[in-house]
Amino acid sequence: MPLALLALAVGAFGIGTTEFVIMGLLPGIAADYGVTVPTAGLLVTGYALGVVVGAPLLTVLGSRVGRKRMLMLLMGLFVAGNLLSALAPDFGTMLAGRVVASLAHGTFFGIGSVVAAGLVAPDRKAGAIATMFTGLTLANVVGVPLGTLVGQTVGWRGTFAAVAALGVIGLLGIARLVPELPRPEGTRLRGELTAFRNPQVLLAMAMTVLGFGGVFAAITYIAPMMTETAGYSDGAVTWLLALFGVGMFLGNLLGGRYADRALMPLLYVALGGLAVVLALFTVAAHHKALAALAVLLVGALGFATVPPLQKRVLDQAHGAPTLASAVNIGAFNLGNALAAWLGGLVITAGLGYTAPNWVGAALAASALLLALWSAALERRTPPPGPATTAEPVPVSVPH
Repeated sequence: MPLALLALAVGAFGIGTTEFVIMGLLPGIAADYGVTVPTAGLLVTGYALGVVVGAPLLTVLGSRVGRKRMLMLLMGLFVAGNLLSALAPDFGTMLAGRVVASLAHGTFFGIGSVVAAGLVAPDRKAGAIATMFTGLTLANVVGVPLGTLVGQTVGWRGTFAAVAALGVIGLLGIARLVPELPRPEGTRLRGELTAFRNPQVLLAMAMTVLGFGGVFAAITYIAPMMTETAGYSDGAVTWLLALFGVGMFLGNLLGGRYADRALMPLLYVALGGLAVVLALFTVAAHHKALAALAVLLVGALGFATVPPLQKRVLDQAHGAPTLASAVNIGAFNLGNALAAWLGGLVITAGLGYTAPNWVGAALAASALLLALWSAALERRTPPPGPATTAEPVPVSVPH
């Protein structure tokens, strides 16, 4: 794998830390601002919606900017948002900081996926994408638990200051390791939009929304679920989040390994298994050991869907992958926002902290049905030939 993938993974590490560290900090943030935990959950929803909006917007605005420069600008925006969160005097400002940081998320991973796929041979694209996303999964093994520990030790503001420092390291890594990438020639917004005429692209994005939404329905409220229901101490949340990160890391490796060989069967297994585990998590959450195992499996099965879904969008988008890739990253976060909101609703309705697991199981099962529908449509439709209407987007770079 090219060394440039390491730089993308470094940036992904910083972004992944700020996205997921909020889970272990919600109770403390809620207490400091005098809001309920479901209200504090809007920090998850707001971040996710910011990704949904920022992914297509910044991709279009940055279409005339060189890819390396764009990646560096995105990391600068990420740093600014986390500094705002660290200094926020009230909940509204905190939410604004989360949104500012989130605007960089989708475009970074969208452009990064295209660049990563273009750096390697066609039969290694999913593996290259998975390598970049390894930074995101390692963030959950290392960055999120450490960030949670910092938040519980010196306060959550210290966590976001540390995350901003991670963003600076990511920016420097991109500046040093990513080569100067030529701006794609002939790229037009109209050409990029042609990808969305393909029903398979839209179905893949819908699977992304529902499948990863199932993960976030449970994980958004992991801190109160594990402490109030499973009986863990506040300090145990740190290693439980690390366990979730280990699951994500393993799932990402498996997804990257097998997506190039058996993409749709992998999705069937991952989405079906995720639906079952989330349903069982409702009962498992009352037992410490079973709850920990469920956290590991949710991370593994949920993230096993990421490389295949991202690769499927790239494959189906043909000659116009950049915008579709970024929008699919937004789709992951649209699922996060939807799931965090629905999970908050069932908790507010008095159904308990385990109720979001049922929401997640229903979302994952819905994604599985869409995967089966997508495969059925594909069997009835002849394979598409090379794109002729969309302008090509060169993604390979000189070594």
